[in-house]
Amino acid sequence: MTQPGYRAAITDYIRRQAKPPDKFSHQPRLYQLARQVAGEEPYDDDVLYAGAWMHDLGVFIGHRPEELAALAAWDHVAYAMREAPSILERLGFPPEKIPAVLEVIRTHLPSGKPTGFEGVLLRDADILEQLGAIGILRTVSKVGRDTRFLGFSEALRYLRRNAEQLPEQLQLASARGLAEPRLQILKAFLAAAEAEMMGIES
Repeated sequence: MTQPGYRAAITDYIRRQAKPPDKFSHQPRLYQLARQVAGEEPYDDDVLYAGAWMHDLGVFIGHRPEELAALAAWDHVAYAMREAPSILERLGFPPEKIPAVLEVIRTHLPSGKPTGFEGVLLRDADILEQLGAIGILRTVSKVGRDTRFLGFSEALRYLRRNAEQLPEQLQLASARGLAEPRLQILKAFLAAAEAEMMGIES
């Protein structure tokens, strides 16, 4: 089935904007994961696609502030919601679907309360991305370059909090099922890391 041209345009735009470059792989992975969570349930795939690709625009270098105090107070969700409409229109995305995309972006964080099924899908998928091997890779890659993770200890605390708090925030049974093996991997990693660190802060 031929995909509409605006999808390729959105992908190309995010590929150019995603900096550092490892920020790019999250979007296609998140979209496919959200579709997996949906199963046979109906949803607007355009809205899900655009939401998955645009939701983290505000975390890219060149879009976020670089001054540390400003970065610490930065609302990347508000930025994405402000910038996404004009970008999507310019790329040929159906304008009547943009409000639904913004709602998906607005509620994608674990603290969000989605009002539509596409939002539930993206939020659950984004939570799953913070668990398992991918969650570990995404967190550890930020050590030393993210103000939250000056060293390994901060990264481990963050991952431990994810393991303890995020699974219960998943809304869909399909997502909870996908979380089980990811959570086992994360818990095993945390146990091994804590044992090997021997109580030494790093």
